Amino acid sequence: MADEKKPKAAKPEKAPKQEKAPKVSKAGKGDAGGKGAKGAKSGAVEMGRPKGPAEKPRLAKFYEQTVRPALMEKFQYTSVMQAPRLVKIVLNMGVGDALVDAKLLDAAANELCAIAGQRPTVRRAKKSISNFKLREGVPIGCAVTLRGARMFEFYDRLVNVAVPRIRDFRGMKPRSFDGRGNYSVGLQEQTIFPEINIEKVGKIRGLDVTIVTTARTDEEGRELLRLMNMPFRPQ
Repeated sequence: MADEKKPKAAKPEKAPKQEKAPKVSKAGKGDAGGKGAKGAKSGAVEMGRPKGPAEKPRLAKFYEQTVRPALMEKFQYTSVMQAPRLVKIVLNMGVGDALVDAKLLDAAANELCAIAGQRPTVRRAKKSISNFKLREGVPIGCAVTLRGARMFEFYDRLVNVAVPRIRDFRGMKPRSFDGRGNYSVGLQEQTIFPEINIEKVGKIRGLDVTIVTTARTDEEGRELLRLMNMPFRPQ
């Protein structure tokens, strides 16, 4: 009959959907596959906190194994923390000529950086003095403070390399203490350090070296430095 509806053809079954592969998450800057790896390939330098040496400096081991036990035996300390130790070493170089030529301050800062292995800070005048044509805030020197491994390494080079190169050296003054166990010494020439090339030095400059310790008296501080091979002048 014309009115009868024709049966609909059965629809073919759909093929099951294939599972999509999981998306690879974008690696962060520090991941090996991200921008960090790309930057590493291009030779980019990553900024971060400087790391200390893999091993303790030679003089730090010498202090722990030899100097500290000797101090505890001589002064009858009951605790290891009572034994005097080095806290920091401060290097200061005055550059009065910087009032005339500012380039001299940059040269002095580069020399001090080569000696200490650390970039120094610029010191400025705290007040104005008309007789010296000095104004407040004008840069007149540079200084650097060494702690930890760099402190021990500098002290090692100072005692064993630099000080013996002083002209007519007869020993360090044993009385240059401030009454609280801190020792200060003035060096007349920066060329005694092997890091300084004499041919490139524009002017001979001196610098002050201050060794800060935890000693409570000058006697304790003097004994600490003597055991750490400071060549004191015989009294």
